[in-house]
Amino acid sequence: MSSQPAHRARHTVEVAAPAGVVYGLLADAPRWPLLLPSCVHVERIDFDGTEENLRLWDLGHGRVRSRLVRRVLRAGERRIEFWRQDAPPPGAPASGTRGDAPAFLGPACGTWSVEPDGAGRCLLTLRQDRPPVSGQGPETLHEEVRAELAALREAAERWDRLDELLLSFEDSAYVAGPPELAYDFLYRIEDWAGLVPHVEHAEATEHQPGVQEAIVHTCAPDTGRTSVSRAVRLCFPAAGRIVHKQTAVPQPLAAHCGEWYLEPDENGVLVVRAHQVMIEESAVEAVLGAGARLVDARRHVREQLGRSSTEILDLARWHAESAVRRLR
Repeated sequence: MSSQPAHRARHTVEVAAPAGVVYGLLADAPRWPLLLPSCVHVERIDFDGTEENLRLWDLGHGRVRSRLVRRVLRAGERRIEFWRQDAPPPGAPASGTRGDAPAFLGPACGTWSVEPDGAGRCLLTLRQDRPPVSGQGPETLHEEVRAELAALREAAERWDRLDELLLSFEDSAYVAGPPELAYDFLYRIEDWAGLVPHVEHAEATEHQPGVQEAIVHTCAPDTGRTSVSRAVRLCFPAAGRIVHKQTAVPQPLAAHCGEWYLEPDENGVLVVRAHQVMIEESAVEAVLGAGARLVDARRHVREQLGRSSTEILDLARWHAESAVRRLR
């Protein structure tokens, strides 16, 4: 196959936020799953203060994609250079897997830059080169980039309220049983209906090993309201972790991600449920009533998700400890 030219693009958007704030959001890649709808999870493999290696998972074209990216952060110039380490160089022949699902998606290399544009405003520019993909023209790349820039701009323009909109917390339970049994219960989410009190229906598909797409129907005990959530779950059994990102969230959430992780010792395992949440400010009164404030929404979300976590943690403990009792 003959070489094809890379898709080359430059996009710039105006952002009503200080340049330093926008650069900070770009530099803080592990927080992207809360800010970018398509981003599922980011693992920072190493970081020396200037250069870093990241493993990113995102959603695109109906599937979960993974890529390894190296970045150089130039804070003084508000510029970030990046390139994929698992992609062919620009101009190389494109290849595909699973029919129309391309083997290499996303930018192969590029630069983010932020320039001040008056008081409290800036220009955000993305320059990138991407290898050609069979069946996809440059417009596909442009659509993806425009959506990403719009999400970044929306998050940045709420910079003065992000501390109130973002919420992180954990719940945990100690299990006097094998970590493998506790992990097995958390992994088999499709079995939670009928066991977990607030789960009415659950299903999971796994088109790629360790990558689950889950749909869960839940009922809020205080209102009786049924909601449907969709999530991508990345399962790492050897590490005792299940990372998740909800792709459809109930109000007043704007975004929700987190993980289950296990910390074994000689007697059992500590099972931890970690949550990271962003609240949709415009939905607070619609859910909690007229006059409700962000502080009320934070309390509501903490109580609701905490109750859900505790129910599942208790059942994971029962699953593991009852199996040990039966074996004895």
